[in-house]
Amino acid sequence: QGPKVLEVSFGTGWLLTQIAGQFDSYGLDYNLRMCDIAKENLQRKRLSAEVIQGTVEAMPYENEFFDSVVSTMAFSGYPDADKAMAEMQRVLKPEGRLIVLDINFPREEGYVGMGLARLWQSSGDLLRDMDALFQRQNLDYTDEEVGGFGTVHLYIAQKR
Repeated sequence: QGPKVLEVSFGTGWLLTQIAGQFDSYGLDYNLRMCDIAKENLQRKRLSAEVIQGTVEAMPYENEFFDSVVSTMAFSGYPDADKAMAEMQRVLKPEGRLIVLDINFPREEGYVGMGLARLWQSSGDLLRDMDALFQRQNLDYTDEEVGGFGTVHLYIAQKR
């Protein structure tokens, strides 16, 4: 939902190139090389977005600036989940959406799903109690398992 959409930790910027033609798009990534690659990908497709280097735990945007904030396959890499979530919420407008696609434990705790989750965890991902995190941030949300034997979760939260 737009018109102003921020993607955090966008990597090469693939999703950014998908939304840049539809919304007033912004991207923030910690890795300068990823910022450069995303800018090249946007330029190649003749699209524009404001792409900057920065950290999700201290974003350089005004309060209540974005209609949506998107994080795909990156949240489990943030060292301070509460700070990251608080920053995402801070930059969201009232009724704005926070969309997080990431790895977590499957609800059914099946053998394959739990094995995959543990594999992700052993590679450095920080799997968290997202329910508690959303509650601490006072966000209403949905949680849908969308792949990986229940390990890939799509969280859609709305700021009150």
